[in-house]
Amino acid sequence: MRLLNRFQPLGLLAMRIGLGVIMIAHGYPKVFGGMHGTVGFITKLGFPAWMAYLSAYTELFGGVLLLLGLFTRVAATGIFIDMVVAIAKVHWKNGLRGNGGYEFPMALAALGFALIFFGAGPIAIDALFGRRGTPRKAKG
Repeated sequence: MRLLNRFQPLGLLAMRIGLGVIMIAHGYPKVFGGMHGTVGFITKLGFPAWMAYLSAYTELFGGVLLLLGLFTRVAATGIFIDMVVAIAKVHWKNGLRGNGGYEFPMALAALGFALIFFGAGPIAIDALFGRRGTPRKAKG
């Protein structure tokens, strides 16, 4: 077990890369060319139009921040909220599995939730500024 514990930073890096790449892939087309459709979709859900911008930019720039390991907990919080809203307002009615189901956004929300509490880990820009994202050991 000690051997595996040494590699926990790689686990956090894998979580950040996986979630970051997926969020960028979903946010990029909204920000660069699809914002009109996104605004229309968001307003049909009953939200104000500005929330479409908030969601799209959270996905794109939150994903970039996760890849860099910069402001990881803030980015993960935004992504977590974005996914919970997506589940509640779009995917829930389709059930867990199948076309439009909430299993994929639930997995993304779970990754975001974990990163809120674990932080970026030592392989991140946050670590350079003393925001390692891992609990400090108590002096004893």
